[in-house]
Amino acid sequence: MYLGVDLGTSALKVSLANDSGEIIDSSSKEITLFNPLPNYYEENPQEWYEVLIYCLANLGIKHDLSKVRSIAFCGQMHGLVLLNKNDEIIRNAILWNDSRTTKEVAYLNDVIGKETLLQETANIALCGFTLPKLLWVKKHEKNNFDHIEKIMLPKDYLAYKLSGVFASDVSDLSGTLFFDVKNKTYSKKMLGIAEINESKLPKIFNSFDVIGKVRSELTKITGLSKDCKVVIGGGDQAVGGTGTNTLKNGDVFISLGTSGTVFASCDALNIDKEARVHSFRHTNGKFHYLACTLSAANSFTWWVEKVLRKNNYDYIFNEIDLNNFNEIIFLPYLSGERSPINDPSACGMFFGLNDFYTTKDLTKSVVEGVCFSLLDNLKVIEELGINANKIRVIGGGSKTRKIVQILSDVLGKEVETITTSDGGTLGAIILAIKGDKPNLSLEEISENLVHTKEVFKPNLSLHEKYLSKYLKYKRLYLATKTLL
Repeated sequence: MYLGVDLGTSALKVSLANDSGEIIDSSSKEITLFNPLPNYYEENPQEWYEVLIYCLANLGIKHDLSKVRSIAFCGQMHGLVLLNKNDEIIRNAILWNDSRTTKEVAYLNDVIGKETLLQETANIALCGFTLPKLLWVKKHEKNNFDHIEKIMLPKDYLAYKLSGVFASDVSDLSGTLFFDVKNKTYSKKMLGIAEINESKLPKIFNSFDVIGKVRSELTKITGLSKDCKVVIGGGDQAVGGTGTNTLKNGDVFISLGTSGTVFASCDALNIDKEARVHSFRHTNGKFHYLACTLSAANSFTWWVEKVLRKNNYDYIFNEIDLNNFNEIIFLPYLSGERSPINDPSACGMFFGLNDFYTTKDLTKSVVEGVCFSLLDNLKVIEELGINANKIRVIGGGSKTRKIVQILSDVLGKEVETITTSDGGTLGAIILAIKGDKPNLSLEEISENLVHTKEVFKPNLSLHEKYLSKYLKYKRLYLATKTLL
């Protein structure tokens, strides 16, 4: 059997697959998210490990985990995990959606210079990335900075706890801003800026590489055997690309998770000189474009739980009338925005309200606003040479058919769901199989395991209306950003 671990922002999930790679059981548990100040988001890495042990114990009640041949990881990207010389956690992990680092980002982009950053890392600085977090700790928590012995990404902490090997992979490291994406090595210039010695960074692996085996002292705790291989895995988006069979040049998938992403696989590195989207390494060692909408399903959560004070998502979204076109425009910038505007101060808003509209209309506009943001990112990726004729969609938002249909109508393209909405653990399982069976290709394994569930075709007459509304959406941001 094989295990895939998906360390998300809100929960950790472990899926168990049989020898054919078919998922036969899963266990998950929520993670505590700390929000000590506005735009500060942190989690305790020790809790990640405890939740992992809990999920393994849960699966071990029904299954003999000693038969697991390998385990691989899918992890939330960009988070900063710091350990001291005794392998103790120095402070809570600072997460991908934390935007306390606006001054550090301005320093990197404006003083070091975007051209230098693109040359060294293929990307510019953003609040979400890891290097600005390091600079923030250096400035505001000097004592913590001085005690750093190991710098890790979130999933790497779990791999380290299981295997004892200090490791990371090319896909996850691509989002740190101290990794040379082109040459698959650390950038000496960027490490010099942070005053970090390379010895404090993990050894670099491919996403499908076996880094070691489960530590013998953990066999009783986890139920895993000492022969179980530990495969390092990758960043959540690249692993999601593996779990949706988005591995060939031009393949595209969209994730409707807490954040929303447009992911496009490509064979060659082609950097967006305007830095609107990211250029990262893929799990297969090639490349991908990644564009991130910070509040996708998070916009749905905000609207349903905080505004409407409901918890029945299906009822709220099933009330949407797909053919009832309204003029309300929603900007989903509830946490600022990353791609393509790179504006941490951007704010969400409703525009075009009058007393004719009801909550049903506003609910639809929230979905449309998220889809417009994804369309915005897709257009940039297409400018860079990707021709997306068909798109797969995963994540919690993909479980609601009306949301997926609106996405298809807005994009004007066929959108398909797959038999699992969870590309993360499936992608990790595919990497685990690859680590155990190195003669198989990722593409071969993925094609055997990823199957289409339903195809959504766009309503082209609605698409024309949506394109007109999208242009207003674009103008609305430009017209209001100077007021903030």
